[in-house]
Amino acid sequence: MTSQAITVDQYINEAPADRREALQKLRKVILENLPEGFQECISYGMIGYVVPHSLYPSGYHCTPELPLPFISFASQKNSINFYHMGMYANPELYEWFVTEYPKHSKQKLDIGKSCFRIKKPENIPFDLIGELVSKVTVQEWITTYESAFKK
Repeated sequence: MTSQAITVDQYINEAPADRREALQKLRKVILENLPEGFQECISYGMIGYVVPHSLYPSGYHCTPELPLPFISFASQKNSINFYHMGMYANPELYEWFVTEYPKHSKQKLDIGKSCFRIKKPENIPFDLIGELVSKVTVQEWITTYESAFKK
């Protein structure tokens, strides 16, 4: 479900009523913990946090006119999905998250390479997400991205 919203507030307001509070809280946790330099925006039809062109003029290698993506989250049909490109590119960060998750949730972890899905908003591990987003600075992300994805 890709949204046509053009602002983050519009995206949240258009989400199902039973998810709006959780999406607002998720946004707040991210903004409170995200290292300086990342920019909030709508990215790929989701709420995104990117490295702006002012800090990384090359942009995303797949679509250089777009800023370098880092984190996104979305209200999908059956879940709230949280995407963290750093977990995809950094196996140690991925393993840390997988190890820490059971300490923060009784729900089974539903995870892919860079995305995990939460079926019920009340099961979002906000503290864990706050810690996760604080772990990678803009410069660390650029370095990881260039070593993992740029040829």
